Amino acid sequence: MTLHLREVALRAGERVLFHELSLSVAPGLIVTVMGPSGAGKSSLLAFACGTLPAGLHATGSVAIDTEELTALPPHRRRLGILFQDDLLFPHMSVGDNLLFGLHASVRGRSARRAAVAAALAEAELSGFAARDPATLSGGQRARVALTRVLLSRPRALLLDEPFGRLDAALRDRFRRLVFDAAIARGLPVLLVTHDRADADAAGGPVLELA
Repeated sequence: MTLHLREVALRAGERVLFHELSLSVAPGLIVTVMGPSGAGKSSLLAFACGTLPAGLHATGSVAIDTEELTALPPHRRRLGILFQDDLLFPHMSVGDNLLFGLHASVRGRSARRAAVAAALAEAELSGFAARDPATLSGGQRARVALTRVLLSRPRALLLDEPFGRLDAALRDRFRRLVFDAAIARGLPVLLVTHDRADADAAGGPVLELA
């Protein structure tokens, strides 16, 4: 599947952040969006997800292949997003966090538990289902957040500076894990970052916002 953003314009009040931005992200391709704070990078992802906050106004369209998504509510777009914060539910165990994200097509308690166990094993977190998220390291929490997104079977992956809070060693490892997982699943990826090393590791086209 290919993610398309067509003639997207964004403004905050009377201030134009950008206009007539168009791009297509093919399966397994990582397109990086860079630019200074306030240029509209994260807002571009929010527009794609359908979660643009009040005070911002956008025009243009977002589609997956030929399916127009612009008028759909966020939950029907099936676009996965990772943020700088992992946003794990603190009142749920690791396993329950993953069950919350698991795609509805996996039915039956035993099948759903098995899917979570397999996903934890893939993330090198076997046996972590009963753990409290508060007991995890930053790198472990990041892997759980990625696993939860992937279990929802997204059609594209949006990355809003998800590596920013990790130290250098963890950053490199988690970045590779995210990129490899997306490529293996043939997901188009749109990465927002201020770090040139992220763009270099992604290896795809780079779009600079003024």
